[in-house]
Amino acid sequence: MFNRYIGIDYSGAETPTSSLKGIRVYMCTIDTDPEEVQPSPSPRKYWTRKGLAQWLVERLNEDIPTIVGIDHGFSFPMKYFIYYQIKPHWDIFLDDFCKHWPTDEDHMYVCFVRDGCHGDGASRKGSPGWKRIAEERTGRAKSVFHFNVPGTVASSTHAGIPWLRFIRQNVSKNLHLWPFDGWDVPEGKSVIAEVYPSLWNRTYPKENRTSDQHDAWTVATWFKETDLQGKLKGYFKPELHSEEEAAGRVEGWILGVM
Repeated sequence: MFNRYIGIDYSGAETPTSSLKGIRVYMCTIDTDPEEVQPSPSPRKYWTRKGLAQWLVERLNEDIPTIVGIDHGFSFPMKYFIYYQIKPHWDIFLDDFCKHWPTDEDHMYVCFVRDGCHGDGASRKGSPGWKRIAEERTGRAKSVFHFNVPGTVASSTHAGIPWLRFIRQNVSKNLHLWPFDGWDVPEGKSVIAEVYPSLWNRTYPKENRTSDQHDAWTVATWFKETDLQGKLKGYFKPELHSEEEAAGRVEGWILGVM
């Protein structure tokens, strides 16, 4: 399905322009093994969220069918949409979220919005007890509203969602945000999908990689291996009832959860 595979271990720490050791990127092609991608030379040693989003826009505007896996939530549970009376449509959600959680501003910490210093997070916060269907299916993934606990993706989710909108707005129509643009991926399109590296990272030896590096490497490796085996296409169609399919188009899904 693809010619290029990118795995990203994300981080919601500090600000969008902070150099973050926790952001790691691995990329490979059909003919090459996954290698770590370093940010462009600058005073910042590691990736920033802003720099990563800009780099992804450049890659996804190239005429190379690419799949990108990012390990944070792309949307919120249906209970959130019902509670705040938000129309169940992902683009509407993106605009509404960014209005209240401006976490893509250069010097903005997620905690600044959570604590009420900036934005209006109090008007758009959820309960740690609210989970998306895909999170429940894993049996392990925590709620996107479960902050300050080990293994949480709450901060990275709240920091990363505005950059998904940025990418969506700046990449040509040859991009498929799965499953919001549909469960079926049209041939020749690039894809961005939510991933949960814990599904696969114990399958591969860690070798000399850090945990962040290994998660990103694992995603790129699993993408490539599964695609070359002809099995990746099946993972875009998990076994769901019609109601679950409809909910997944709004609250998103984790690729690999069947």
